[in-house]
Amino acid sequence: MKEPSVSIIMRCKDSDWVIASALGALFSQEYQDFELIVVDSGSTDRTLEIVKAYPCRLIEIEPKAYFPGKVLNDAIAKAQGALIVLLNSDSVLLTPKSLGNLVDCFERKETIAAFGRQIPRPEAHTWVKADYQRSFPANGSAPPWLALSFPLAAIRRSAWHEHPFYTLAWASEDTEWGCWAKSKGYDIAYEPMALTMHSHNYTLRELYGRRFVEGEADAFIHRLKMSKTKTFLNWVKSCASDFQFHIKEGDWWGLFAIPVRRFVYHWAHAKGNQLGHSRIMLGNIDVSVGQSVVLRSYQGEAR
Repeated sequence: MKEPSVSIIMRCKDSDWVIASALGALFSQEYQDFELIVVDSGSTDRTLEIVKAYPCRLIEIEPKAYFPGKVLNDAIAKAQGALIVLLNSDSVLLTPKSLGNLVDCFERKETIAAFGRQIPRPEAHTWVKADYQRSFPANGSAPPWLALSFPLAAIRRSAWHEHPFYTLAWASEDTEWGCWAKSKGYDIAYEPMALTMHSHNYTLRELYGRRFVEGEADAFIHRLKMSKTKTFLNWVKSCASDFQFHIKEGDWWGLFAIPVRRFVYHWAHAKGNQLGHSRIMLGNIDVSVGQSVVLRSYQGEAR
């Protein structure tokens, strides 16, 4: 049997509210030369029932065994394709050509990774729409601070062999890998026509968990050290940007939530960053603290 050109890795947990749409869109793509590997970390809803209706290889792990970098490394080791596509279980491809457009980026042999444009869900909050508009432009290149984003991305399997996903911190495995690739002078493509719908209206609790592990990861990836002054200035800057966008969108009620939400956003990042630097100084390889913060913060999947 001919091996597929592409292996798609989809991670999920309690995704029954969206995974049927994600899988339906995937299997409606014009490009179909792929295998699908689904990694489920302890779903208790109808997720597994939905997944089993589609041709795939299913890997089931315990919730506490979910460490993003390790999970991806283990799944890719079982994959057959020369290209590895990372597609979140809550990432819904928006056109029949989205996957093909992403794969076409690799016609240039210099390209070792590519990622698509994410469109926020219709119910996305205004501040979420603002972040996505800044991060995923409709034309041109992605902003320089966005190295890679795994709700829809692809990498060459050969490049993964050269640099497997890091396991030093719980989060930002896509950022770390993209930064490594850029540091080596490799080409990462941004393809606006590889369209997917993906966004989260995080509660303050969920936002804290997400930003905490990102702050921890930034200590390892960038050796970034956040001071109180830098955190405060980032809070002021992001509040000002959010105020502008909300006024432009006419979301007057949303203005009142901006200071608190952005405080949580930056405070959580600073606390996680503090943990990361403490671990670096002590040579502590235990990543369970970040994981426990995420598990406490999320009621559903933490992807």
